[in-house]
Amino acid sequence: MVPIAAGLALASKMGKKDGISLAFIGDGTLGEGILYETMNIASKWNIPILIICENNYYAQSTKQELNLSGDIVKRAECFDIKVFKSNTWELEQLFNNAKESINYVRTNGKPAFHLVDTYRLNAHSKGDDYRDKSEIEMYYRKDPLNVFRNTNPDLYQELLNEIDKELDAVIEEETEKFAEIRIDEYYDNPEGGEESEYIWKEPDEIEIRQSDLIYSFFKEEMRKNEQVVFIGEDVLAPYGGAFKISKDLSTEFPERVLTTPISEAAITGISNGLALAGYRPFLEIMFGDFITLCLDQVLNHSVKFFHMYNKRVNCPIVLRTPMGGRRGYGPTHSQTLDKLLLCIDNIKVISLNSLTDPRPIYKSILENEKNPVIVIENKADYAKKITKANVENYKFELAYVRNYPIVRIRPIVSRPTATIVTYGGMSSIVVDCIATLFYEYDVKAEVIILSKIKPVDYDEIIRSTNVTGHLFVVEEGSACNGIGSEIIASVLERTENRIYARRIASVPVPVPANKKLEEEVLTNRRNIIQVIGGVFKC
Repeated sequence: MVPIAAGLALASKMGKKDGISLAFIGDGTLGEGILYETMNIASKWNIPILIICENNYYAQSTKQELNLSGDIVKRAECFDIKVFKSNTWELEQLFNNAKESINYVRTNGKPAFHLVDTYRLNAHSKGDDYRDKSEIEMYYRKDPLNVFRNTNPDLYQELLNEIDKELDAVIEEETEKFAEIRIDEYYDNPEGGEESEYIWKEPDEIEIRQSDLIYSFFKEEMRKNEQVVFIGEDVLAPYGGAFKISKDLSTEFPERVLTTPISEAAITGISNGLALAGYRPFLEIMFGDFITLCLDQVLNHSVKFFHMYNKRVNCPIVLRTPMGGRRGYGPTHSQTLDKLLLCIDNIKVISLNSLTDPRPIYKSILENEKNPVIVIENKADYAKKITKANVENYKFELAYVRNYPIVRIRPIVSRPTATIVTYGGMSSIVVDCIATLFYEYDVKAEVIILSKIKPVDYDEIIRSTNVTGHLFVVEEGSACNGIGSEIIASVLERTENRIYARRIASVPVPVPANKKLEEEVLTNRRNIIQVIGGVFKC
C-alpha cells in the first residue's frame, strides 16, 4: 500500500496543503518491486511521504540474510532519499529521529526513509515459530516495554488500564454508531432488480476520429473540473502519449498532467491514493497487455476500499488502456485481455467502439461512478470516425441503459433470425458481415453492440434471443472463460426458451507480428460468416 500512501501525499501537495503520509512497512516488503517504483516516483516528484521500515531481521520464519542482498539504507539513498536510522532499544534516539524525520518531510516537501531496527517477540501469525528460543529470550529481556513493566509494575498497569479504557470507549462509540450490517446492506446489487428502460433513437454521425473525441473530452473537462488528473507514461507534449490522446494537455494543465516512469503497478497505486483523496485520476496504461502489472493494485485495493470501510470510502479511479490487434504489434502488444477483468468484483468495465461517441461515455463515468472503472479503447478504432452503420434495409439505433449506450442494428421489415452480440473493436467487423449473411445464407441478423461489458445489461439481449432462438457472441479475445461464455450462460439462466448459442473468438495462441497470420489468428469477417452461415446452412 506504499504507492497509495504516496498518492494521498501527492493529493495533499496538489491541493497546496501541508499534510504528509506515513507508510509503515516490514523488512519483508524490501523484496517487492512496487516499493522501489514508488520511491523513484516519490523522489522525482518530491512527494511528502515518510516510509518507516520496521526491520526485525526475519520474514515469517526465515532469516533476513537468506532473503535480502545489499544494504537497506543504500537502497533508499540510491533514489536520493534522505535516510534516518534508529532502533527500539535506544528510545531517546528513536523519539528524536522520529520527530526529525517527520519534520524533514513536512518542511522540505520531500520523501524520507526511516529504518527502525527491532525484533519481533512473538510468532508472525499462527504460532509456528522456529526461531532460536534463546535468541527470542534475549530480546524479550531487553525489550523496552518489558523492561518498563518489570521496573515499574504499578505505573505500567495504570497506563495499560488507561489505554484499554480509551480503546474500549472508541470501539463502543463506533459500534453504536455503525451497527453490524446485514447481507442485503453489504451487497445491494445496484445493477439488478428493475428491468432496464430502452429509448431508442437514431444516433448522430460525427466526422471526427475517435482519438480526437477522447482528447476533446479531457480538454473540456479539465478546464471545468480541477479534480481531473491525467496520468500516464510519455503523456507530456509534444509526444502526447503513444496514441496522442493527451496531445497538448500538459501545456494547458501542467500540474494535472503527470508523466510517469514505466512503473504500472506504482502509478496505479498512486492513482488509488489520489482517488481516495477526492481527485478523479484517469490513468493511461500505454498498452492493454501491461494491465497485468496493474492488477494487484486494482484487485486487492481499488475495488475493496468501498466495502472494507463500510461504504464510507470511495475510490473512483479510471484506468484507460488500448487493447486489440490488427496493427502488427506482435504477441506482447496486441492481446485482448478483457476476460481477466470480468472476474473482478465491484468494478465496471467499459469497451469503446467506432459506432458510439466516446465523450458521453467518459462524461457518465466522471459524473456517476464512485468506484473503479476500466475503459478499453481498441487501438484499431482510434483513427476511425464515428459513423452510422449504413446497411441496406437495416435500422441503426442507440439507447442509453443505466448511463451507457447500447447499439442495435435490426432488419427494418423482416423478423430477425439471429442475434449477434459484440463489443469494442469487433463492432465494425460484425456490421460488415450483416449484408453477406443475408444475401448468401438468408440470415437476418439483429446485432447488439455493448459498451458496458461488466456488468452486462441483458434485457435487450434476452428479448432479441427469445425472438431469434439463436445467439452468437463475437469477441476478439480467445473463447475459453471469456465474455462469450459469460453472456451465453447468463442468458440461458434468464430464459426458459430453447436457444442455440455459439461463441466466435480468436485462436488461443499468441498474436503473431506477421500481418497475414495475425488476421488468421484474430476473429475476422470470414470466420464470423462461416460460423453463423454454417449453422443456418445446415
